[in-house]
Amino acid sequence: MAKTKKTVKKKAETATQERNRMLLWSIMIPLFVVTIIGVMLWRTDLSYTLKSWMYGEDRGDRHSANEHDRRNLDLMRKHDGYVYGIDISQYQGKVRWIEVNTIHDQIPVDFVFIRATMGERAKDKRYGENWRAASSRAKLRGAYHYFRPNENSIRQARNFIQTVDLKPGDLPPVLDIEERPRRQPMDSLKVGLKRWLDEVEAHYGIQPILYSGDSYFTDFLEKEFSDYILWIANYNFWIKKPKKHWNFWQFSERGYVRGIQGNVDLNMFKGSIEDLEGLAIPY
Repeated sequence: MAKTKKTVKKKAETATQERNRMLLWSIMIPLFVVTIIGVMLWRTDLSYTLKSWMYGEDRGDRHSANEHDRRNLDLMRKHDGYVYGIDISQYQGKVRWIEVNTIHDQIPVDFVFIRATMGERAKDKRYGENWRAASSRAKLRGAYHYFRPNENSIRQARNFIQTVDLKPGDLPPVLDIEERPRRQPMDSLKVGLKRWLDEVEAHYGIQPILYSGDSYFTDFLEKEFSDYILWIANYNFWIKKPKKHWNFWQFSERGYVRGIQGNVDLNMFKGSIEDLEGLAIPY
């Protein structure tokens, strides 16, 4: 009988220990996962968003100094031999172009990229007015197409060609690829991208610029498209200068430009204004 009680007691103790171990693991595993995810987000493009929460940024006052403004200005001052510009679409609403002159009221806006088309048929609602107005507010302007992986690439190219009338002095056309395809492998997407690029180059007589996120380009496109002028998006807080293969660097999505409501993307061209003019469609 005593032996039976000891056995029962030992089993109970074992069961308790097992429950404690399970409870500990149930706490430690989620904590570990959350910590890893937090570190990854902190060190990637979302670091700005996290930092703005931590520092208690006053979101209602774009004129007040905040972490984004300080970082943007610091970066531009450190590379004052380069030129800077913005890219816009209908999401910026109606731009008061007469006021568009500087970034954070300090750095001149030397170039503007404007979204023109998306996919096979869609057109940016404000492309026409933005395109016409930009010519009087920046030294150089360019137009870009947002590529939709699950739509026909040639029809997408023709949508852009029918919409955008580039003149000598304008920047080359831009292909913006950010999405992964849902119904085709990446190899098929690359074929479609090349078809768009070739069709557009044949029409305008100049090689287009390729825009993509840093990791997207590195993971999927670098091997086949490294000979294009590259415009890379990366908002990582710890990157202090453009990498060697970047020609344009979209370094912030939280810029301030008087005349534009809300945030606007900021871009750095790794070169002088004369270098940038050298990329434009020749006269």
